[in-house]
Amino acid sequence: MGPSLNAAELKRSRAPKPRSSRLAVTLPGRILAIDYGRRRIGIAVSDELRITARPLAILTRKNRAQVIRKLRETAREYGARQIVVGYPLNLDGTCGEMAEEAARFANRLRKELGVEVELVDERLTSWAAEQSITETGRRARRRDSSPRQSHDDLAAAIFLRDYLERNKSHRRASHADKD
Repeated sequence: MGPSLNAAELKRSRAPKPRSSRLAVTLPGRILAIDYGRRRIGIAVSDELRITARPLAILTRKNRAQVIRKLRETAREYGARQIVVGYPLNLDGTCGEMAEEAARFANRLRKELGVEVELVDERLTSWAAEQSITETGRRARRRDSSPRQSHDDLAAAIFLRDYLERNKSHRRASHADKD
């Protein structure tokens, strides 16, 4: 008879050997969308696969430091890997005062939060959000919102959804080019 194994050696001998060739699945990560405004900031978030978008919250602006702090906390809480800020261009595509303000805000977020920040055309999203609310005949409960129940978070979710759809189309096109 051969040498006997004690319990610890027996357990180790049965344990599967780790394989270095295993593929690790990495999810793209969440995107935070921000509908920037002078009084309120709407926030929406994607799922980790970047398929869906949902309204998250509305911040009432008190001061810049408070807004940056709250956005940093939200980005950490949801593990956001990217932030998209609504870029309110005029209907003719020109850049107005609010678009310039949103661009400055996006630059500040980039510096303060250290994540990728992109400006996204948000023309007509506030109108689309209002139409959506009118069509459903009710307003959803939202945390951090004023009694007036603004639709800034829904507008953020709409332009985030559009952004996700555009990027999904681009990914499909680039995969087709490779084939």
